[in-house]
Amino acid sequence: MEQKFFVKPATYVGEVNINVTDLERSIEFYQSVIGFDVLEKTENKAVLTADHNTALLTLEQPDDAMRKEIRTTGLYHFAILLPSRADLSAFLRHIARAGIQIGAADHYVSEALYLSDPDGNGIEVYRDRSSSEWTWTENEVSMGTDPLDGESLLAESKDEWHGLPDDTVMGHIHLHVADLEAVKPFYMDALGFQIVTTYPGALFISTGDYHHHIGLNIWNGQGAPAPSENSAGLNWFTLVYPDRETREEVVKCLENIGADVKKDDNDYITKDPSGNRIRLVAAE
Repeated sequence: MEQKFFVKPATYVGEVNINVTDLERSIEFYQSVIGFDVLEKTENKAVLTADHNTALLTLEQPDDAMRKEIRTTGLYHFAILLPSRADLSAFLRHIARAGIQIGAADHYVSEALYLSDPDGNGIEVYRDRSSSEWTWTENEVSMGTDPLDGESLLAESKDEWHGLPDDTVMGHIHLHVADLEAVKPFYMDALGFQIVTTYPGALFISTGDYHHHIGLNIWNGQGAPAPSENSAGLNWFTLVYPDRETREEVVKCLENIGADVKKDDNDYITKDPSGNRIRLVAAE
């Protein structure tokens, strides 16, 4: 894992907050299957961490929580980036022993495993190849979906899985949106991301030449509606800007395109044109 994509001057996803229907069941899953630790817990919320300090994933159970709705905008998956291929090898062995149903893919830039939590929230656990191995043509990085060489991955390491390594990060988030053209001004012109690859019905965007910090797709249908506030799925995610000055410039850009931006303590909250909520935070 190359830290340069998750530190200044990059803008990246820091934390993801999701709704679940049964908090205790979800805590058990994210601890035993994924390998998070609980940083904070209240009656209806749990903050999860890999390094006992940094919040990566927060689970919330609304009073009237309902099952995840289908064919809506919102979360496709959030993606947990492990530091090394050896870590992904140990994780694959762990979930295979646990009998967890998974998907897998080689994306050229990365190797990825896919699974869902008990509410159907999508999760990717992956490792990056070195950026020196990525292929760029002009301003687009080559990504695809090939079969993962599971035997090679398992042979990478014989280590046992002991939970998420301390330097695990939230690598990216992939969202369902209602209209790709409608979200371009929001993410590119206002938030400051660049398109780094395209795919049928999807865009992948980043800062600092990462393969993608955010994926956007219309695979749930052009014009898909936003989900109910209390359904399982995405509440919000954070975008971490290098400093307050950069974030203030982004807020002005959002206001200039007519996006709604509200101050909330030290953060700003906005929504993309498809209703996906984002908290804008400053690294310093």
